[in-house]
Amino acid sequence: MTRTLMVFAAVSGLTMSTALAQTPASPNPASPPGAAMSKPATGAGNSQVINTQASDEWLASKLKGTTVVGSDGQKIGDVADILVDRSGQVRAFIIGVGGVLGLGAKDVAIEMTEFQQMPAANGTVQLKVDMTKEQMAQAAQFKPLAAPATTTGAAPGGSRPAGAPPMAPRQ
Repeated sequence: MTRTLMVFAAVSGLTMSTALAQTPASPNPASPPGAAMSKPATGAGNSQVINTQASDEWLASKLKGTTVVGSDGQKIGDVADILVDRSGQVRAFIIGVGGVLGLGAKDVAIEMTEFQQMPAANGTVQLKVDMTKEQMAQAAQFKPLAAPATTTGAAPGGSRPAGAPPMAPRQ
């Protein structure tokens, strides 16, 4: 549930940040109306619907798990998560560093602006950061907020619903 929420938030943040960064352009007679964006027919005011992904936009679902290489070309880790602020802006990519098969790895958050997109040998994309594996291993570990305590739905000890018979004493 939390993972799904984070992916949804990241995708929303990526699309929202792109939409907010765009300024209304004058109509281009070479492109058909509504080629990239269109107003919904529901009369929702200033809302815009994005029909296609631009070449400089990333989908969070595809970004998670992307290989991250260092300035020396060596693999540092993979994108483990994406940190999004309340305004929908992506603040950082969280990289899983070290460990073996994910065990013993630590998460390091690096600002999104520090990454460059690089083509990989197999035709996919990888991200490059100007740090080495050793520098990332020495970086401070990212600590997410603790999840709020969940309840089981049981009433606190000693209380009972109205109209319930008295509880028998414990023996």
